[in-house]
Amino acid sequence: MERTEGDHLATRGLRHHVVRIRVDDLLVEDRAAVVARGVGHLRAAEFLEQVRHGLEVVAARGANRAVGAGEGHRLTFDRIEWSERPAVKSPLVVCAFKGWNDAGEAATAALAFLIDSFDATEVGRIDPEEFYDFTAVRPTVRLSEGRTRVIEWPENSIHAAQVTGAEHDLLLVQGTEPSLRWGQFTGMVVDAARELDAHMVITLGALLADVPHSRPVPITGIASNGELVEKLGYERSTYEGPTGIVGVLHHACARAGVSSVSLWASVPHYVAAAPNPKAALALIRSFEGVAGVAVEALDLEESAEDYERQVSAAVASDPEVKSFVERLEQTIDEIQPEVTPDQIPSADAIARDFQRFLRQRGPNDPR
Repeated sequence: MERTEGDHLATRGLRHHVVRIRVDDLLVEDRAAVVARGVGHLRAAEFLEQVRHGLEVVAARGANRAVGAGEGHRLTFDRIEWSERPAVKSPLVVCAFKGWNDAGEAATAALAFLIDSFDATEVGRIDPEEFYDFTAVRPTVRLSEGRTRVIEWPENSIHAAQVTGAEHDLLLVQGTEPSLRWGQFTGMVVDAARELDAHMVITLGALLADVPHSRPVPITGIASNGELVEKLGYERSTYEGPTGIVGVLHHACARAGVSSVSLWASVPHYVAAAPNPKAALALIRSFEGVAGVAVEALDLEESAEDYERQVSAAVASDPEVKSFVERLEQTIDEIQPEVTPDQIPSADAIARDFQRFLRQRGPNDPR
């Protein structure tokens, strides 16, 4: 039976969300293509290069307005509404934004998890009035205590966390991709990084891709300068085309001489449920490698396992979808590189897994 692009072949509950399984005949034939579903996420034709991320590409207007090195630079640190000056040591500035670069809400879910894990304190906000078209990104209304109506505006909040025993503390920027004045917005973030002597800016992103839910989440890492490329084994971007706020932010970092890294998770396009805990976990683990800190993520690991089980059950209920996913799995398995010595888990990773085993065993376990 012929399927159209929008056909929903199976629907199952995923916790409080809905899993919608979609199949596109063209996608099955073209294994390298990526089908993006839903407004606001990366488009299919852009993926093969966009996955490498447009660190050096930005509209001319945004480039001219981006804050960085050069004459006429004006510090915007004080334009952020700080409740207190963050007491952070050579921080890593970690950013994730809802919208175009947040497929499956994986990036913002990962950042929210970091905020909770490190018990980060909110220290600042960026006033949304200048940066959003509220007819496109609308505020929401909720009832407080069942009676009082409260308007909640799109926001970008900044949290600070001191990481015991680590070389760098954390400054976590959580928000929504702005509608307006991207150069000014990214300039504020970069100026905050410079004012606080940040070591590096790290952005988290996610895109819809031609990947199965049952395999490890592919992570693409991009570094902004040659030293980071060599140190982390990442690559410079050669992408040309549309970009999001993350691309403009990295461009502003480069102009200001601030090191930056971008981590991207590939999310199965046929699963509509959000957030995607498995992709969020993959971003967390990649962040650990860049940041040199360990993140306790047992709860997220359990959510990721539950997510995979429920999606697998939904897929198994439809023979056509099951066949499609099996083809994706076969493709991934064929191109999966062999494990090399440098891919063997580190001592820190082994120690973390052992500690997790001890916690799960419990004090009264005789083993």
